[in-house]
Amino acid sequence: MDQLDRLSGALAPDRGFMHLDDESTAFAGARVVVVPVPFDGTTCYRPGTREGPHAIIDASRNLELYDTELRRSPFAVGIHTLRAVTPVMGNAAGMVDRIEEVTAHLLDAGKFVVTLGGDHSTSIGVVRAFAKRHPGMSVLQIDAHADLREEYEGTPLSSATIMRRVLDVCPRTAQVGIRSMSEPEAALVEERKLPMWLASAIHAQTRQGRDEWIEQVVAALADEVYVTIDVDAFDPSLVPGTGTPEPGGLGWYEVIDLLAAVTAHRRVIGFDVVELSPLVEGHVSPVVAAKLAYKLIGMAVRP
Repeated sequence: MDQLDRLSGALAPDRGFMHLDDESTAFAGARVVVVPVPFDGTTCYRPGTREGPHAIIDASRNLELYDTELRRSPFAVGIHTLRAVTPVMGNAAGMVDRIEEVTAHLLDAGKFVVTLGGDHSTSIGVVRAFAKRHPGMSVLQIDAHADLREEYEGTPLSSATIMRRVLDVCPRTAQVGIRSMSEPEAALVEERKLPMWLASAIHAQTRQGRDEWIEQVVAALADEVYVTIDVDAFDPSLVPGTGTPEPGGLGWYEVIDLLAAVTAHRRVIGFDVVELSPLVEGHVSPVVAAKLAYKLIGMAVRP
């Protein structure tokens, strides 16, 4: 017996998403792989998103495995937590390449990849890997910011340029919850007729007891959908722990109802949850992000 095996009962387990047993986390049998990416080299306002992935994982350990709305336990499909992707410090391009390489390896192994950021630039490499293997896919962005700048502070690879880089490899997108953009971004949306649902328009429908916007978003998406979720899409009263908060955000059930409709009518092939900054608020916000990730796994990956 290995010396460490003798201590197994006295040592805390590895930090894995949802605090699962070895049988449920073994890489070979797991259909889902969670990839922590602790990188915030392009954060636009307050830093701290590098702490986001581990905060989400730690918060998930206190969630119930059974989902009351799905009426099952999503972990049954097997969820393996990969060791964190090592940051390429001071090199956004190098980091994007590294994330693409890791994602590509997991996709080629047949895994459903869930990426936990980190700042939103981490999604660029992920989307590139997916787009090469799913050329007809679309990207659903749930976010407070349009992120359509050509460059930001001299770099084309930034949290503020993520959706512009997505358009380079995946021209079919839908942007939901937006409530902040620059004038050039607004001009680009108008010029290219990019499908976008402002949070203000969503709230206006909600006040009238209507939800046509959800059907419209689903209709704008291709059969295969990659979902990228910036937690600042939520109202800061629900998720204050993000580096660039914006008032007037979405509520929990607005997001969940949208994701339920998308997963019911389209095939979600992967997703990320990014921009959690536990240094700003490290109690409620990580729980919301962890619950969101676990529920979307349950919606997208059926037994």
